[in-house]
Amino acid sequence: MGQLFGTDGVRGLANRDVTAELALDLAVAAAHVLGTRGEFEGHRPRAVVGRDSRASGEFLTAAIAAGLASAGVDVHNVGVLPTPAVAYLTATTGVDIGVVLSASHNPMPDNGIKFLARGGHKLDDDLEAQIEARIGEDWDRPTGGAVGRIRVDTGGAGDAYVQHLVGSIGTPLTGLRIAVDCANGAASEVGPVALREAGADVVVINASPDGRNINEKCGSTHPEQLQAFVVASGADLGVAFDGDADRCLAVDRSGTLVDGDQIMGVLAVALRDAGELAQDTLVATVMSNLGLKLAMESVGIRVLDTAVGDRYVLEAMRAGGYTLGGEQSGHIIMSKHATTGDGVLTALHLASRVAATGTPLHELAKLVERLPQTLVNVPGVDKNRTDDEALLAAVAAAEAKLGRTGRVLLRPSGTEPLVRVMVEAATQAEADDVAAGLADVVRERLAL
Repeated sequence: MGQLFGTDGVRGLANRDVTAELALDLAVAAAHVLGTRGEFEGHRPRAVVGRDSRASGEFLTAAIAAGLASAGVDVHNVGVLPTPAVAYLTATTGVDIGVVLSASHNPMPDNGIKFLARGGHKLDDDLEAQIEARIGEDWDRPTGGAVGRIRVDTGGAGDAYVQHLVGSIGTPLTGLRIAVDCANGAASEVGPVALREAGADVVVINASPDGRNINEKCGSTHPEQLQAFVVASGADLGVAFDGDADRCLAVDRSGTLVDGDQIMGVLAVALRDAGELAQDTLVATVMSNLGLKLAMESVGIRVLDTAVGDRYVLEAMRAGGYTLGGEQSGHIIMSKHATTGDGVLTALHLASRVAATGTPLHELAKLVERLPQTLVNVPGVDKNRTDDEALLAAVAAAEAKLGRTGRVLLRPSGTEPLVRVMVEAATQAEADDVAAGLADVVRERLAL
């Protein structure tokens, strides 16, 4: 068996790669691994299981619940709820395991399985490896009253999550009209409800999931529909979630997209002004636009870089005690209120900043002036030799030419013989020119 866990759980084509049999086996193994850590001592083990709106989530949830219950774990099946809602419930209800069935922003035929430890945090690499290693092992099965029970939620879990979200903002959204694109996903109900309970006038699109239409030309991966809807509906701003609602992108009232970097800039200043931005530091990945870093520098906020991936952002935040971090894609983590990226939470706090300042979103977002960016994929090269001396010299020369308002990033692909050359510069023409030149050097120096 190859490695099952990727950077965000187990993910693949549902009923081919991610099967009911695999889900059941993973659930049993997860119960055994977490049990050996002492998390079940002194009480009967419990789990929260939730999913996004994909049709395949129905049979995968049944398999996960069956596996956990067969290992003696009581299961609370909360149905369709965002990933961050399951994380919140895992953290606040004292359960031992959280499980989310979702492939996030992926197309509908995919699905995934993500485990959360007590406290609502993702499992580290070592625990995932232990779970994978114990799949299919012989074990002593409980019988009689020792088997787990499965309880289906009747709405209380979603209500608790909404109240948590609404209670996290300081300024209500009264007077704001907000357009919401729910991606026909997990936030189709709780997203609009939370914004309405916070006081906003909410208009909604893509909130009618049928098991097949999740992420289909909508949501944060396809914001064009929301951009047009914001203008047509006369909204003050719009927000778009992805399938499991751990991402949020925004749209200002003119229909212009406001990406994760700009949202992070707005929220960082808001938290700093409230005295809640720990160490005046924002955690972002190396792929965030240089414009974000320059903007934060101009207002006295430090940006700490991490590798690409929200798990690396979260690891850095936990290690340093930081309170805000995220990615350009809209994965934004506010650690005072959540253990993972939370799209609805982000939307509420962004809108609350608009309401508190009386400043339109497009004015707030101007703080982060995105520098032109060019990305060139160079295939057919040895991605393991990006430390080639001549290549590094070319990169250094390019960065010297670009100066303070430019940068170069080389990233080997994780799965292909390919190197990505990313260049940011003061003008698009300069970014294009430098990227093309460095791509030529990569082809010459790293040719297979």
